[in-house]
Amino acid sequence: MICGVDEAGKGSVLGPMVIAAVGCRDAGDLAPLPIRDSKALRPKQREAIYEILLRDFAISIVTIDAAGIDEARSRMSMNECVAELHAEALMGLRPRLAYVDACDVNAERYGKTVSNHLDFPCEIIAEHRADARHKIVGAASVVAKVTRDRAIRDLSERYGMIGSGYPSDPVTIEFLRRYIRNYGSPPPCARRSWKTVANLCQTRIADFL
Repeated sequence: MICGVDEAGKGSVLGPMVIAAVGCRDAGDLAPLPIRDSKALRPKQREAIYEILLRDFAISIVTIDAAGIDEARSRMSMNECVAELHAEALMGLRPRLAYVDACDVNAERYGKTVSNHLDFPCEIIAEHRADARHKIVGAASVVAKVTRDRAIRDLSERYGMIGSGYPSDPVTIEFLRRYIRNYGSPPPCARRSWKTVANLCQTRIADFL
């Protein structure tokens, strides 16, 4: 089996990070699908491709929530955390070869880090922008993105307008600012180890001084 691995939500301040592995017997199995980097696809396109991948291909999904990310970051760097989760997703499929989207500036080093977390033999090829280079990684990107988007929609139903969850989104920042002002602490879906959250909490404290 050949696998591709990618994640969605690594840099988000709200919600989970999702890691997906997609496996197939041969890379040509994906030829009929218009797969590329999930961010380049429209939401409806991603959803349609996701359903086909879920039906016809081997899938392994690992989700880590905000509290889990905060706990992991107390023990390791974010890149090490992602590498460990990439390996966990691969262990769900146990391929002979895997292409992974490198989260380290040194792609080769990242590949070795992922490999060190595996409990079975697997050739790891780590590359930057692997989702745009390899359809199998693009497929994993689609699965991860759709899964995370659904999780964000669930959070929106609970909390109201939270935006995309990323620090660059004014809607997300306004949601966090308002929640911290009203409740005195970040919501459970926020990654408290992020500087964005810490700064907003400091701002609230300053307002009372």
